[in-house]
Amino acid sequence: MDEKTWHRRTQVPLMLASLAYLVAYSWRVIGGLEGAAHVVMTMIILGTWALFIIDYLVRLFLAKNRARWFRTHLGTLAIALIPVFRLVLLLQALTRVPGMRPSAGMRLRTQIMVYGAGAGVLLIYIASLAVLEAERLSTEANITTFGEAVWWSCVTITTTGYGDYFPVTIPGRLVGIGVMFSGVALAGIITATLASWILERATRNHDDAEPATRGQMRQLLEKMDALGPRSGEGDQTGS
Repeated sequence: MDEKTWHRRTQVPLMLASLAYLVAYSWRVIGGLEGAAHVVMTMIILGTWALFIIDYLVRLFLAKNRARWFRTHLGTLAIALIPVFRLVLLLQALTRVPGMRPSAGMRLRTQIMVYGAGAGVLLIYIASLAVLEAERLSTEANITTFGEAVWWSCVTITTTGYGDYFPVTIPGRLVGIGVMFSGVALAGIITATLASWILERATRNHDDAEPATRGQMRQLLEKMDALGPRSGEGDQTGS
């Protein structure tokens, strides 16, 4: 079995495992579970997490060029570390507009916007759960409800930083660092995508003002080389 076959056969089971992970983690934190219920939810979380780690290691082992596969599948590594991000792939249907044939650039920008928005929403939700779980046991905590945790996550990921709610524990602050860096990255990606779209709209119907790319020059030279021998043969025939 090769890596592509393994990936195709495990897509649906891992999607269900990602959903189970999200439900179990949400139930454990928001429900404030204790005792046996807490243990059961923790076992589900660890079990589904182990499935993603195993899937990643198996795909890496089955890859023909493991170093290249590792470099080109960093998103798979991120999903293995945070399984709920696999749910972002469910948004693939939103990247396809019926009856339209967008260009490659437009298709890529649409995917970036849709997946970026989905990842941002999931990140806010998971960060809210994580910071609430880390902070609720501290006597000095000011993030004690899920609503306060969501507000803090939204403020942090947008780099606004009101300062009305903030983590006081080390795990909570580590979550905050991750949310801040992720927010900066998402903002940069979305800004670059919008700038690319605006530039394409501004240069539409003005192709004569655009410089030729190396690929276009290479194609032109190849066509000229292909016509050269034919023209020579034609001259010899005529003579």
